[in-house]
Amino acid sequence: MKPVLIYITTASEAEAKEIALSLLNARLIAAANIIPGAISLYRWCGEIEEASECVLVAKTRGELADAAVKQAEKMHSYECPGILVLPVSSGSETYFDWIAAETGDLK
Repeated sequence: MKPVLIYITTASEAEAKEIALSLLNARLIAAANIIPGAISLYRWCGEIEEASECVLVAKTRGELADAAVKQAEKMHSYECPGILVLPVSSGSETYFDWIAAETGDLK
């Protein structure tokens, strides 16, 4: 089992919760952290923009990442959702086993 993090920025805490709960209910992720109050600076349509956003960090297995991203994209309010899948190089084996179990991979 290869764990990954899915980093998603959303327009609001409510949107982040809705996406996280949907992914949890589908067993596409084992857990999510929602971090409100992020200030994002980015270039959009040739202009530098600033926005208040919420960050959602989801934990899952690498083989589920594409399905989780697709589901999050369908639910997302942005024209161009900020979604990144980040590899995990190491961590607690106990936590990795828990991720595997909660996403349906019973080894």
